[in-house]
Amino acid sequence: MTRLFLCLLMLCAVPATALAQAIRLDKLKVDVKRIEVDGQRMYEVDASGSVQAPPASVWKTLTTYERMSEFVPDLSSCRVLSRNGNEVIIEQQGMARFLFMNHPIHLVVRATETPFTAIDIALISGDMRHYESRWNLYPIPETGGTRIVFSSRLMPGFYVPGMLGTTMIRGDIERMMAAVLARIDSQYADKSG
Repeated sequence: MTRLFLCLLMLCAVPATALAQAIRLDKLKVDVKRIEVDGQRMYEVDASGSVQAPPASVWKTLTTYERMSEFVPDLSSCRVLSRNGNEVIIEQQGMARFLFMNHPIHLVVRATETPFTAIDIALISGDMRHYESRWNLYPIPETGGTRIVFSSRLMPGFYVPGMLGTTMIRGDIERMMAAVLARIDSQYADKSG
């Protein structure tokens, strides 16, 4: 029984790894760890990757929120509820998946945009007890491309197995980052080719 469980665990990790390799592992780095903040355990995420597209192209992909569900795995809908200057209220619906667990996620977040350099995201309501994230864009002068850095602190509002939580979240972040990098690369290749 234990051997079967370990085999299933390894098989579930393959798709995220294969997707990351599809866009070259040297372009994608993901680190997830459990931390304690004010007596509460949460996950801290640091992820980064590089694309050939300049920051303005990356910015357009990251801020066209309504199209995110077209390429971000497990995100079924993403819609803008309101926009006021550099502040955008967004509703997202999706699914957290790991092994045989599927948990629907509904979030309403506030995105504060600093054009072409950063997007700060804070939870307004939803299925997380805590969620904050930040996208940073750094130009790469040597190539004309962009280094994309995603950082987050999150605490799901549903049960996540302690021993497997970091693996589950790392898999979700790897799939999300790989999809974002692949989308930006393909859009840029289409325009420049």
